[in-house]
Amino acid sequence: MTLSYTLHYLRRHPLYLFGFVVAVSFVLLIPLAPLIVPHSPTTPDAAAVLLPPGGRYFFGTDINGMDVFSRVVSAPRVDLVIALLGTLISFVVGSLLGVMVAYLTNRRGPLGWIAEGPMRIADVIQAFPVFVLALALVAVAGNSARNVVIAIAFLNVPVYLRLLRARGLSVRTRTYVEAARCAGDSDIKIMFRQILPNSLAPAFSQLSVNFGWAILLTAGLSFVGAGVRAPTAEWGLMVSVGAGNIITGQWWPSLFPGLAIALVVLAFALVGETLEHLLDPGQWR
Repeated sequence: MTLSYTLHYLRRHPLYLFGFVVAVSFVLLIPLAPLIVPHSPTTPDAAAVLLPPGGRYFFGTDINGMDVFSRVVSAPRVDLVIALLGTLISFVVGSLLGVMVAYLTNRRGPLGWIAEGPMRIADVIQAFPVFVLALALVAVAGNSARNVVIAIAFLNVPVYLRLLRARGLSVRTRTYVEAARCAGDSDIKIMFRQILPNSLAPAFSQLSVNFGWAILLTAGLSFVGAGVRAPTAEWGLMVSVGAGNIITGQWWPSLFPGLAIALVVLAFALVGETLEHLLDPGQWR
């Protein structure tokens, strides 16, 4: 994959280009949000409760008098950072475990038994509904950003474990792996210098999809009161606070953060599809 081919591919597929532009725009809001917001995202104003969009407040204000636009723009500093940390931790841990399991599968003796352990644990984790298990984990540990990161990482590890195991089982039979074994390389060296780098392509494409899923899970936990605490600028929390006002006609406190969630999840799903194509030379056209 080269930069010139990537740009050429994005020009030929406007929908994927849209996904990249939107995803990059949301990521840029993490450092730039304080320079963009016209009002404090966490300071209430009793004189500006539930003002409609327009004038000083582009997206209106919520029931606490806080500017909805400022909160929507500031939320990526919470949602995206939590999702990024949780996804990266699961990617690293799951990838390392997946390669180890793939290399040791069908080995005789204790090493073969050890390789089965992570797979059985993954079966147990994936037997539960994802949101229910995440809710239980955060409820036990306490609702905080750190615990949401841990829950996301814990739930995503089996995904990368299975991906890397499936790819690693194929890669370990390749000629260059056999050559490394004949040259006297240790098992550790073969796993992390030969098998791991050549097994990461599907995991990289899954990374973006899981990132969008992690944002959705973060927002969902905050919506039910198990995520970050108020008055933090967080999309799910904003939808939860504004939901009660929809029946009285004040739709804007929950509509705009809801649209932001939908847009960012769609964008990273499109980025994942693009990476899946770009990382597989067999699909290049």
